[in-house]
Amino acid sequence: MKTTQTGTLLAAVIASGLMAGLFAAFAYSVMPGLRGTSDHTFVATMQGINKAILNPVFMLPFVGTIPLIALTVFLARRGHGRPALPWLVAALVLYLVAFAVTVAANVPLNDQLERAGAPDSIGDLAAVRERFEAAWVAWNIVRALLHTAAFACLAWALVLYGADRVRTDRAAASTSGSSPAYGYGAGHERPFTAGAHST
Repeated sequence: MKTTQTGTLLAAVIASGLMAGLFAAFAYSVMPGLRGTSDHTFVATMQGINKAILNPVFMLPFVGTIPLIALTVFLARRGHGRPALPWLVAALVLYLVAFAVTVAANVPLNDQLERAGAPDSIGDLAAVRERFEAAWVAWNIVRALLHTAAFACLAWALVLYGADRVRTDRAAASTSGSSPAYGYGAGHERPFTAGAHST
């Protein structure tokens, strides 16, 4: 059970980190880089990105992180790493809100941009860009912050979970009478070795 929980939590941290990094990169790199381009270049680039990003490499962590975090919450509630539970719940809520922002705000804007048609056939590229850019950038910043917060909660939950595992293992070793440091059970003498002298 511990191995499953550890693996699930690590996977959730990595997947959420990938999403936080992706949307943050759009916020501080991609969109500022496109800001000074022509309307034709901007529309063509964003249409191309919106098509290219719909692939398994993106969709798997984007959607799959939700059941991963939900599973970590379930496992923590069963008593393994309970100190991490509030942070896991917070991460799940934050990720779900960020997911909802993408579905309710950014995706409709992407669809609107696609329906405008190929850049060469659009009569007023400036108007199409104006209806898209400012709103998309704003909502992307919102989801980037939410995803980053979810990632931070998961990372801290991993720290708390690790500390709890160490504490639990030490307590179990103490209860069983074994010494983790030396491997001798309680009540057992140190094995006799030739030349050993008592003092």
